Amino acid sequence: MDKYAELRGAVEAVELVDAHAHNLVALDSTLPFLHCFSEAAGDALSYAPHTLNFKRGLRDIAELYGSEVSLLGIQEYRKCSGLQSISSLCFRAAKIAAILIDDGIDFDKMHEIEWHRSFAPVVGRILRIERLAEKILDEGRPDGSTWTLDTFTETFTGKLKSYPCLYFTFLYVADKIVGLKSIAAYRSGLGINTNVTRNEAQEGLAEVLKVGSPVRITDKSFIDYLFVQSLEIALQFNLPVQIHTGFGDKDLDLRLSNPLHLRTLLQDKRFTKCRLVLLHASYPFSKEASYLACVYPQVYLDFGLAIPKLSVHGMISSVKELLELAPIKKVMFSTDGYAFPETFYLGAKRAREVVFSVLRDACIDGDLSIPEAIEAVKDIFSENAKKFYMTNLDFTPLDSKTNVSTNFVKIGCDALQPDVALVRIIWVDTSGQHRCRVVPRKRFHDIVIKNGVGLTFACMALISAVDAPADGTNLGGVGEIRLIPDLSTKCRIPWSKQEEMVLADMHLKPGEAWEYCPREALRRVSKVLKDEFNLVMNAGFENEFYLLKSVSRELKEEFIPFDSAPYCSTSAFDAASPMFHEVVAALQSLNIPVEQLHAEAGKGQFEIAFGYTTCTDAADNLVFAREVVRAVARKHGLLATFMPKFALDDIGSGSHVHISLWENGRNVFMASSEHSTHGMSKVGEEFMAGVLEHLPSILAFTAPVPNSYDRIQPNTWSGAYQCWGKENREAPLRTACPPGVPDGVVSNFEIKAFDGCANPHLGLASIISAGIDGLRRHLTLPEPVDTNPASLDSEPQRLPRSLSESVEALEKDGVFRDLIGEKLLVAIKGVRKAEIAFYSQNKDAYKQLIHRY
Repeated sequence: MDKYAELRGAVEAVELVDAHAHNLVALDSTLPFLHCFSEAAGDALSYAPHTLNFKRGLRDIAELYGSEVSLLGIQEYRKCSGLQSISSLCFRAAKIAAILIDDGIDFDKMHEIEWHRSFAPVVGRILRIERLAEKILDEGRPDGSTWTLDTFTETFTGKLKSYPCLYFTFLYVADKIVGLKSIAAYRSGLGINTNVTRNEAQEGLAEVLKVGSPVRITDKSFIDYLFVQSLEIALQFNLPVQIHTGFGDKDLDLRLSNPLHLRTLLQDKRFTKCRLVLLHASYPFSKEASYLACVYPQVYLDFGLAIPKLSVHGMISSVKELLELAPIKKVMFSTDGYAFPETFYLGAKRAREVVFSVLRDACIDGDLSIPEAIEAVKDIFSENAKKFYMTNLDFTPLDSKTNVSTNFVKIGCDALQPDVALVRIIWVDTSGQHRCRVVPRKRFHDIVIKNGVGLTFACMALISAVDAPADGTNLGGVGEIRLIPDLSTKCRIPWSKQEEMVLADMHLKPGEAWEYCPREALRRVSKVLKDEFNLVMNAGFENEFYLLKSVSRELKEEFIPFDSAPYCSTSAFDAASPMFHEVVAALQSLNIPVEQLHAEAGKGQFEIAFGYTTCTDAADNLVFAREVVRAVARKHGLLATFMPKFALDDIGSGSHVHISLWENGRNVFMASSEHSTHGMSKVGEEFMAGVLEHLPSILAFTAPVPNSYDRIQPNTWSGAYQCWGKENREAPLRTACPPGVPDGVVSNFEIKAFDGCANPHLGLASIISAGIDGLRRHLTLPEPVDTNPASLDSEPQRLPRSLSESVEALEKDGVFRDLIGEKLLVAIKGVRKAEIAFYSQNKDAYKQLIHRY
C-alpha cells in the first residue's frame, strides 16, 4: 500500500479558501488571454508562449476542457462554451469554497464581486487602500474646493470606517470587506516611514494633485501616510492587511519589494497587534519572508502567484523556503486568480501538487509525521485563512457528483492517477537508440525523483549492433551515473494508460551533470549561442519512416513494406489511416503539434512533419514522437522503422530538420532592410555558412551509422554534395520560403543530411556549434547552386561517402571539441569507429537495424 495515500487523499479532498484573488472579465474583454499565463504587458507579453508556465498551463487547461492543446484551440472552446460554463467547470475542478477578491484593478468589462457567488459558496472583499484614495481624489470635493491633507484624511478614514465588516455581520453582500490591502511595493517600495510628518504628507498630496486626473499616487511620503492611516483603522476594526511583496509587473522595483524593508514598521510598537500577510511568497525573497513570519507574531504568509507562475522546481523551492522557519499555522493558500477562470483552476491544481510534494518530502526527511502533514494540508488550504480573516466559515461541501476529475498531479505525486502503475525513464544513447528503465510508481515518487536510477558508464558507449561498450570511448563497466527524470517532460503514455514516461538527464550525482549527457550538451551550446549572440535556435523536424509487415518465407520471418503505393497516394493513407488517427491523437495528447503527414515515395514509406519550437523542445518532441509511431504501429501489427536505408534499391528515410534563429521572440534569420543577401539576414548567413563549412563533420552526428551513407546519394533528394541552394532539394542545405513569407525572403533553412539513427540532441548540438563558429568568424556563403549539383560540369565537393570519412573530418575539426566537450567527442568517435568495424565485417547486419531504430 502507498505509504502516502492518506496524505494524497487529504490533498485531493480539502476544499480551498482562496484568500487573494481578483475579478473575472467578460469573454469579449479587450484584456488578452495571454495574461492568463504572464504578468508581462505590451511587447513583453508576446514572449509569454515561450515560458514554462505557458507551456505547462496550456496542457493543463486543454486536458480539463478536452480541447486541442493550442492557444487557438482553448480560445475556441472558451468562445463556444461561454463564461458561465467554463467558470463553473474551473471552480468545481479546483474545489474552491471561498474567494476573497481584491477589486482594485480596473480590468475591461470586469464583473462585480457579487457576480462571483455563482461559483463559490462564500465571497468576500479585500479593499485596496491606494485605489480607494485615488477614487476619492478623482471625485473631488463636493463643494469644488481644493483638497487639503485634513479634508482628504477625514474623507479617506470616513470611507474606511463606513464599510461593513464580515467580522461583525457575517452577511455575505457585495460591500462587506474582510481585509485591507496595500500595493506600496509597486509605487514607492516597502521601506514604510511610520513617522511621516504632516508637512511631508501635505507636500506629497500636492505633488499627486499637480499631475491631474486620473490620479495615480506614486509620492512616497503620501503613500506612507495612507499606509499608516489604514493600519490605524485596521487595528480599530480588527481587520488584517495584505501587503504585496516580491515580484509583480514591471511597475515594481524588485529591490524595494523585499519584505525586510518592513522591519521598521514591524518594530513600531503602535502596530505590533496589526495582522499582516505578505503576498506572493515574497518571491524571490521567500527565505526573508519565512524569517519575518518566524520572529514577528503579526506576520503571516501567502504563496499565491508564485504558484503557478514559477517553474515546477521554483514553486516547490519557494514553498519549502517559506516553511523553513515560518510556523505552518501562518502559511496560506491563494490563487491570485484574475480575469480568467482558468487562472483559479491552475493556481489550485498546482498548489495541491506542490503542497503534497513539499509535505511528503518533509515526512521523508523526518520533519513531519504523516498525521502532522495531513493537519498541515487543512491548515494551509483552509483553516489558517478562516481564522486569519475572522470569517468563521462553515463550508457546505461541494456537490461531489459534479466535481470534475482534474488529474491534478504531474509533479512530485500522482494524486488523481491511482491507475498509473509504472514509469518509464527514457534516454537516447550515443548511437541514437532509445532505451528505458521502468520503475513502479511508488518508487518513482519516493526515491527516483530525488535520486534517479543508477546506470553504468558504458551506457554511452554502446553501438547499434551489440549491447557492449565500444573500445576507444574511455567508457566501460566501471563507474555509475544517475538517470535523473526531467519532470517537465513526464506524461501519461497514450497507448498504455497505466504507465507514464519521462526523459532523463545524466548526472554523476543528483545536481551534477555528467559531461557525456546529450541533453546537457544541447543546453550547453544553446547557452553559448544565447550568451554570445542573444540568439535562440528553433527547429522543426520532418520524420520519414517505413511501415513493414511480417511474413513467413521458408519458415523464416521477413519484413516487407506495408504497401506499394506511390508518393502522396490516397490509397496508401487510406490503408494506414486507422493507425495514423491514433498516432496523431497520441501526439496531440503529448502536446506535440503535427503539421502534416503523407505517404512518401518509398514502398510503405510515410512522413510526419512536426511543429516548430526551440531546439531543446524539438529534440525532446522527436524522441517522444518516435516512441508513439513505433508503439502504435506495433498495436496494429506493423513494424515502424526510422533506419536510413531499409531497402538498398528504394528511397531512404531522413529526419530533415528546419532551422531558424530568433532574438527576443523575432525570427532574425530572415532578411532585414540592412542586409538582404540571398533573402537572409547577416547573422542568418553567417550561421548557415558555419553549418555549410562544417557539414562533413556534422554528418558524424546526424548520419551516425554506415547505413546512413547508403541514403546520402546523388539524385535522391538527400543532399550528397557540400553546397546549398534556394528551394533545391538536391542540396543538403536548402533555404525555404513557406507561404506567407514575402517574396525573396527566406524564413529558415533545411538540413537534409539528418536521419532517424541520430541522437537528436547531439545532432542539434553539432549544428549550433558550427553556426556559432560561423558567427564568430563572420563567414559568408558561396553562391547558391540552383540546379542538380550532380549535373554540373564541375561538381561541388562531395560530402563524405562513408561514416569513416565523416569521422575523419570530425577528428580534424577543432570547433566541436571546445563547444561540445572533449570527453563526449572521444566517446562519439569511439562508437562511430566501432560501427564502421562491425558493419564492414558483417555485410548484411544492417538489416537488423529495423529492430533498433
